Amino acid sequence: MTTLAVCPGSYDPITLGHLDVVRRSLTFVDEVVIAVAHNPAKRSIFSVEERVDLAQRAAEELGLAGVTAEPVDGLLADFVRARGATMIVKGLRGSGDFEAERTMALL
Repeated sequence: MTTLAVCPGSYDPITLGHLDVVRRSLTFVDEVVIAVAHNPAKRSIFSVEERVDLAQRAAEELGLAGVTAEPVDGLLADFVRARGATMIVKGLRGSGDFEAERTMALL
């Protein structure tokens, strides 16, 4: 059975830090979807389509087999459920990120 994780974010643009989180995720699951979301609260540099393309190309250039990038339309929970993912993976930069993620997890 193939296991799948979703790694959501705005990825504007994707960074080596983001890709490190994705790479580490592959130690727990067989496949990872980089879920590129539109955040109306942020002013984006790149369109969602451009961010998906950049993320896919970056993963390929790093040889991250089993990694794909897709746009997220709607709720993350619906996206995860539709793909049959077993986990959501997020990177934390500091205590502020932890508190924000904790709040979302409790919802």
